[in-house]
Amino acid sequence: MAQAQLHGRFAAGALRRWLPFFCFFLALIVSGAAFAQAMTFPALTGHVVDQANLLPADTRQALEQKLEALEEKSGIQFVVATLSSLQDQEIEPYSNELFRHWALGEKTKNNGVLLVVAPKEKKVRIEVGYGLEGTLTDALSKVVIANAMAPRFKAGDFPGGINRGVDDVITILTTDSNEWTKKPQVRADDQDAVLDAILPFLIVALVIFLIWSNRGGGGRGGRGGGPFIFLPGPGSYGGGGFSSGGGFGGGFSGGGGFSGGGGSSGGGGASGGW
Repeated sequence: MAQAQLHGRFAAGALRRWLPFFCFFLALIVSGAAFAQAMTFPALTGHVVDQANLLPADTRQALEQKLEALEEKSGIQFVVATLSSLQDQEIEPYSNELFRHWALGEKTKNNGVLLVVAPKEKKVRIEVGYGLEGTLTDALSKVVIANAMAPRFKAGDFPGGINRGVDDVITILTTDSNEWTKKPQVRADDQDAVLDAILPFLIVALVIFLIWSNRGGGGRGGRGGGPFIFLPGPGSYGGGGFSSGGGFGGGFSGGGGFSGGGGSSGGGGASGGW
């Protein structure tokens, strides 16, 4: 009887110790899912999505032709998006989710690029697909923003800044474009999708394991062993923001028949302001 009471008190104490950690990780998962679901995205209608109406018709048409030619020649899907608002989000996680939602680039190559301009928040970002991170590096993306785009945006020349930024990115991408260096696919889409799918089951299994170990195996294992804590892998986070990447898999078809090819991004690129 005394031994049973001792085990009961030990289990209760262990539960009190680890309950805050469970609550924290569950809250993180729930808040991350709510974060992704709370955002809305414009339709992918072409290589240029000018939601903020920053571009004259002739500039928009010229950019469309330029980006279409790039895709036809190299397979790289480069999309420009101007946004009326970031919906109270930071530009990094929003751009990453938008990239994944549109699924830019070919699925097997992840060779997509997204240029996001948010004039209301005075923010700009170049989001880069996995397969192009070795060519369009974070450092080069930062240089393009700082030198080609931000000064023009600050002067109110949005068409000029966007056009110059697009030209500079294309120049970087088409230098030895047939042999660009790909990063190892340690964060492949399939791995992300599997992790996102099984994560809730792993949390439940963890709770059951802790209860079982404290009731049945706690006396044998001693106090030194302790339970383990499961942390989601880096592929579940995009650019510092939580990402429920599995929810946005596959191509997305917008108006006019234009669509992404199933590619993804893990947060590579750079951001800036003016």
